[in-house]
Amino acid sequence: MWKAKVEVMPKAGVLDPQGKAVQGGLATLGFAGLRDVRVGKLIELRFEAESREAARTLVEEACRKLLANPIIEEYRFTVEEV
Repeated sequence: MWKAKVEVMPKAGVLDPQGKAVQGGLATLGFAGLRDVRVGKLIELRFEAESREAARTLVEEACRKLLANPIIEEYRFTVEEV
């Protein structure tokens, strides 16, 4: 059994309206000096695979096909045996 954590973030230079909204909200609450806020997502997967390499291949494919939009997002992930 394997567990993967996938972090997906907007690419640098891509407009992040949710990040701007959070930044504005934090400023309204008195959090001064924030230069930039980016909002992404964390996805956890638990699955079976025969090896660490097979697990990494599965997660990479899931990221490319569904979990991230490669045009506007970048991703990174970790895989650990559980």
